[in-house]
Formats: sequence, structure tokens, C-alpha cells
Amino acid sequence: MLDGIRDFVDTIFEPPLTFLDLAINNLQNVSMITAQGIDLSNYTMVFRDMPSEWQMAVQSLLIAVVMIGTLLLFRLVFRTYFAVKDGVKWW
Repeated sequence: MLDGIRDFVDTIFEPPLTFLDLAINNLQNVSMITAQGIDLSNYTMVFRDMPSEWQMAVQSLLIAVVMIGTLLLFRLVFRTYFAVKDGVKWW
């Protein structure tokens, strides 16, 4: 009787456990690939022929764009937070 119940429970939980085991194996393989890091020089080879002053200008421009994008994202999140907060207050 107990073997029948155990077999029934195993047949119910076998597909999710198989899926989770497969996910764990794939995530472990992905972590080995990302451990190499990202080489950004592959994407900036176009700017290597420029003089160093121009390279610094391009680098500063890219940093400024990233910072402005981050601030805009931060502002968007706060505006959404305040809109939700005001909406809940009047609910």
C-alpha cells in the first residue's frame, strides 16, 4: 500500500523535479561562461585609431550618457512610486 502511494507521489513530482534538475545543470554551465567576463574592447575598436584626446572625449561622452540614463531611470521609478502612492491614498 505504501509503495503504491509512494509511486503515485513520485509520478506527480517527477516532471517538476526533472525540470529543476535540468535548470540547475544549465545554470551551472552558464556560470562557467560568464566567469570569463565581458571584453568591452571588442566593441570600442573603432575608437582606437583616434588620438588619445578624442578617445577621452568619446569615453566621457559615453559615461555621461550612462549617468543621464541612470538618472532618468531613477526619476521614472520615483514618479511611478509617487503615482502609485497617490493612487492608493485615494483608493
